[in-house]
Amino acid sequence: MKLHEKAIMPKGFKCASKNCGLKDKGNDLSVFYSEVRANAAGIFTKNKFPGCPVILGREIIKNGLLRAIIVNSKVSNVGTGRQGIENARRMAIAVSKEFSVPQNEVIMSSTGVIAKPLPIEQIEKGVKGISKLLNDDPIAGAEGIMTTDTYPKALSVSVDDAVITIIGKGAGMIEPNMATMLVYILTDAEMETPVLDDMLRKAADKSFNMLSVDTDTSTSDTCLIMANGLAGKVDEKRFSETLQFACIEMTKMLARDGEGATKLLLANILGAKTEDEAKFIAKAIINSPLVKTMAYGADPNIGRILMAIGKCTACEIQPEKIEIKVNNKLIYLNEARVDFDEAEVRKLLSGDYVEITANLNVGTGQATAYGCDLTEGYIEENAAYYSS
Repeated sequence: MKLHEKAIMPKGFKCASKNCGLKDKGNDLSVFYSEVRANAAGIFTKNKFPGCPVILGREIIKNGLLRAIIVNSKVSNVGTGRQGIENARRMAIAVSKEFSVPQNEVIMSSTGVIAKPLPIEQIEKGVKGISKLLNDDPIAGAEGIMTTDTYPKALSVSVDDAVITIIGKGAGMIEPNMATMLVYILTDAEMETPVLDDMLRKAADKSFNMLSVDTDTSTSDTCLIMANGLAGKVDEKRFSETLQFACIEMTKMLARDGEGATKLLLANILGAKTEDEAKFIAKAIINSPLVKTMAYGADPNIGRILMAIGKCTACEIQPEKIEIKVNNKLIYLNEARVDFDEAEVRKLLSGDYVEITANLNVGTGQATAYGCDLTEGYIEENAAYYSS
């Protein structure tokens, strides 16, 4: 499988973004629109303090049909009570009027500062006329959903005659169990809603649910998929495999652009007792501040990796069986540090990714988790976030 060199919109989809005054500069409002009704499915945050758009979105997605998604950045509409619910509903109403589509086929997302009233009048004013800005460039839509992201994120991949395009944003407050992570998947493949839902959950389980930047699960995490069928039927197995591939690639993009990040950090666990234990240990590695700073400093510190594995006390771990590689270089075997050239390994770790592979040799469970290094930039970004 191969990504398109440039992200494109699938047949019948368009998007637009603009500045409606929530940010001093840069776009802060986006709409993703299908010319025809699309089957749809979604996954939302498991945080017990969900945003108002998430609360409404969970109900809207039960219909399994969507025509449009509206997203604002800068203000998350979380912790805003009944007025927040009403404001989220007004976002859908505004899009319904602008595009002449049913209100219950419009879903909304908000991302940004928590516990601040949503400036709904500015958003409603911004929606007016946005239909005239619709275009075929996914990046245009991605620009309006960014918060601390350093660049807009979109990718496309083909399966049979159909296209899958993913638009995403992330950066901080990312450890879904599904970060703030917003992901919108658009495809012109013909897929029934129950099939879409099943495929989305399986793909997210291998990708977005294995992503962590800072261990904080956002209140607004949302992952939606729309399939409008304009490219006709595709092979379901190939579609599912391609969707998973695309979701993993977007996960890597989100991890690389974690707040202050300079490197993608991957943890592969092989030979765990179960898949669940493999996932738990992989997450423990990428979430460890000591491992993350090790990656930043290009330091082949075996002890930090062993610590991260060993603290998973509920998992089956037999130290004498563990093998560890860093960027495919064997560094630990038979309960001992392998004799390696430290300068060579430091050079391996000095690029833009660090990949840790640990084979536990106690079973067949395996998993990969995605994260990033921890730098001074993360502290600087978050110390000043509210006013940024």
